[in-house]
Amino acid sequence: MLMTTPVSTLSDADYRRIQAFLRKEAGITLGPAKKPLVTGRLGKRLRARDCGSYDAYLRLLDSDATERQQAVDLLTTNETYFFREAKHFAFLSEQIIPQRAKQSNLRIWSAACSSGEEPYSIAMVLAERRGRGWEILASDLSTRVLAFAAQGIYPVEHAEKIPKTYLKHYCLRGVSQQEGFFSIVPDLRKRVRFSQINLNNALPPVGDFDVIFLRNMLIYFDVISKKAICMRLLAHLRPGGYFLVGHSESLNGIADGLRLIQPAVYQKD
Repeated sequence: MLMTTPVSTLSDADYRRIQAFLRKEAGITLGPAKKPLVTGRLGKRLRARDCGSYDAYLRLLDSDATERQQAVDLLTTNETYFFREAKHFAFLSEQIIPQRAKQSNLRIWSAACSSGEEPYSIAMVLAERRGRGWEILASDLSTRVLAFAAQGIYPVEHAEKIPKTYLKHYCLRGVSQQEGFFSIVPDLRKRVRFSQINLNNALPPVGDFDVIFLRNMLIYFDVISKKAICMRLLAHLRPGGYFLVGHSESLNGIADGLRLIQPAVYQKD
């Protein structure tokens, strides 16, 4: 039951503790401007857990691993949508796939997949342009968004950026209780493997990839963390493979052994 007494405001001291918490758990640096976002995302959790102050909630985080994960999930969820930064998907379709036409299996990693729009967009392109002989690993730190992504069900307004051909072939409009939603077709959904991976830690044995998408994530990290994350990921990128970041991001001074091919698209030497 939600508590009826108001939650105290987030003090600067407690905000610094939350900053330290997220830095330790996820490697993410929250700037001063993110304080209202933190208040908005954590306020309901304080009420749900009967914590009248952020101090009480922070003490709860020290002892409750499940709640720690819940807090990380809430604080690390980022905006995403289907076919975001369309030039990347054009490059995948027109350059990468033809270049690897004779390769038996094309492996792609969506390394900060959030709620699944990115890996499903990649999957649609691969299914349409390559057919078989590909696989996608989609990972995120948040267990909550991964559970949502694995279902492959989205509000119909999220289909706005999906090309009509892909919408027809790879999406199903919901009916009855699912009216107002659409789902990714089962054959495509089962070809995307979702896994919780913390890029700030040593990586599990995921194998090597031809393409790694790490878009619109590095902006949340300091330079040292950016370098460490890129080093870990690039160890799993095959020579000649492609590393894609967000168009607002740059790897200058962050990662070695890469050549800029076009804005936000790098190739490993």
